[in-house]
Amino acid sequence: MSKSLNLLGMAKKAGLLAVGGEAVSTATRHGKALLVITANDASEGAVRRARINAETGGAVYIGVPFTRFELGTTAGRGSPGTIAFLDAGLAATFAKGLAHENPEQYGEAVGKLEERAATIREKNLRRSQTQKTHSPTGKKPPRRKAR
Repeated sequence: MSKSLNLLGMAKKAGLLAVGGEAVSTATRHGKALLVITANDASEGAVRRARINAETGGAVYIGVPFTRFELGTTAGRGSPGTIAFLDAGLAATFAKGLAHENPEQYGEAVGKLEERAATIREKNLRRSQTQKTHSPTGKKPPRRKAR
């Protein structure tokens, strides 16, 4: 089993995958999907919907060299033709694993996902810095009661 498939299983256990057409559609519609993948034996309709969902949701789309059976076995669900990653770091690592085997086909997707992951990391860092208080103990000051 490839490292990419192992990562797919870990992402599923962490709850960072949307598995199946409806789940992927919902995730992309809400802007949570970062990478949409389809199996190499997925139907033309499933591939078309996955591409459209990825475009409208701002996600990256790639077709992977795995069958629906392989994806389903790893993701723990039947035989889904479409899966979406909900975490930028995992999506970038998955794409890197594919690009290691086929850089021409997956190199561009890796670049986009790494850029997106860096943007999200910076945003989270800024958010955590603005939430810190100026208290020497690091605790928030107590709330004042309304009179």
